[in-house]
Amino acid sequence: MVRVASIQVGKPKEMEPENSPGKPWRSGFVKEAVSEPLWLGTTNLEGDGQADLDYHGGPSKAVCVYPLAHYPYWRETLDMPDLTGGDFGENFTVADLTEDEICIGDDWTIGEATVQVSQPRQPCWKLARRWSIQDLALQVQQTGRTGWYFRVLVEGYVQRGMPLKLIKRPEPNWTIANANRLLHHDKANRTDAAQLAAVASLSPSWRATLAKRAELNIQPNEQQRLKGNE
Repeated sequence: MVRVASIQVGKPKEMEPENSPGKPWRSGFVKEAVSEPLWLGTTNLEGDGQADLDYHGGPSKAVCVYPLAHYPYWRETLDMPDLTGGDFGENFTVADLTEDEICIGDDWTIGEATVQVSQPRQPCWKLARRWSIQDLALQVQQTGRTGWYFRVLVEGYVQRGMPLKLIKRPEPNWTIANANRLLHHDKANRTDAAQLAAVASLSPSWRATLAKRAELNIQPNEQQRLKGNE
């Protein structure tokens, strides 16, 4: 059964040097598991927050999701046997679902809420800094074990252990895995870039990036709309 195995939230805070050698830095990356019901709003979960709102959070990135199935791989690859749900900075750690099995634009219900897949996650430098592994973000990107983001269509209470139920799949060809391959590996494929850029449920930032790659004729007012909704 596809379910939310754990839920994690955390507010931005100053990271201690011993967790990440070098200058102090501020991040909401470190999150704590929560067992009680939480309100899922249009921009984030109750009790959660992001330090850099230019690149994190917002309507298209309300919930960061990561597959539970990837943790055994990372425990072995990184020689970090204690890695567990939430250690990649995600809000939802999901069981029985990976990037090959979920698609851009999917609508899913969880508890009272309805969420929609908006884009793959693109891990930033904070993942590498958190675990003091310089190329960790690149490893995540290259392996395709990125996770993804949900936008929230219907707000409501959610809780650890709740099932995720698929109610709509308008783009069955555009799995998260396929979107990752197109953006990171198949960079010369302008045809597919144009097709994915035309998917309305894809996040504005990804649509703009792929449209530029495909050299689509986007009007200035459309460019401004995409930028404003990022």
